[in-house]
Amino acid sequence: MQTLNVALPKGRLGEKVYDVFARAGYPCPSLLEESRRLIFENAETGVRYFWVKPSDVAIYVERGAADIGVAGKDILLEFRPDVYELSDLRLGCCRMCVAAPRSFRDSMDRTLRVATKFPRIAREYYSALSRDIDIIELHGSIEVAPLLGLSDVIVDIVETGTTLLENDLEPRETIVPISARLIANKASYQFKYEEITQLCRRVDQQWQREK
Repeated sequence: MQTLNVALPKGRLGEKVYDVFARAGYPCPSLLEESRRLIFENAETGVRYFWVKPSDVAIYVERGAADIGVAGKDILLEFRPDVYELSDLRLGCCRMCVAAPRSFRDSMDRTLRVATKFPRIAREYYSALSRDIDIIELHGSIEVAPLLGLSDVIVDIVETGTTLLENDLEPRETIVPISARLIANKASYQFKYEEITQLCRRVDQQWQREK
C-alpha cells in the first residue's frame, strides 16, 4: 500500500475535511493532539496529512508535494492549477457575488470600477456581459472600497451576507457557487490510482450514509 500525501487547508474547513476523511476510514490520531507540528502520518491507514494555507493547497498538489488536497472552487477558478478536480465535498459552501451599496445604480455610459481579490473571475464574468470594467485588486477587507469611493462594486465570496449588510452593501448577482473540492496531482492519480479512487469512494459512501 502506497502512502497518500494529503494537503489540508488550515482552519475550520480543514478540520471539517479531516473529520470526514477520518470517518471514511483515514484517521490520524496524532493530528488531533495539541502541538505545532504540521505533518502527521498513520502508517496503518496509509495516509500522511499536512496543514497548509488554504490558498497554497493547489500549489502543493500541482507540484506533486501532495498527492491530493482540498481547495475551494474559488481558488481553482482564479488560479487554474493543472490538477484533476475529483469531487465536490459539499463543505465550505458559499457563493462568489457582485455586491454594491444599496444606493448604487449602474450606468453603461461609464467604466465600472470593480474591487476584488479575484481579478480573473471578475474579468471573465464581466467579459461575458460585454461590460467595460476597471479592476482594482485588493487583498484585505474589500467591503470598504465602495464606501470610500475607490470602487463602484466588489466581487467577493459571500457566506451569510452579514458583513455586507453591516457595511451598507447588498449582493446584486451571484457569479458562481463555491464549495470545497477534492483535487489530485495528475501524476499521482496515475501512479496511485487505486489508493486515490478508494479514498474517493469511501468519502462518497460516508456522505451517502449521513444523508
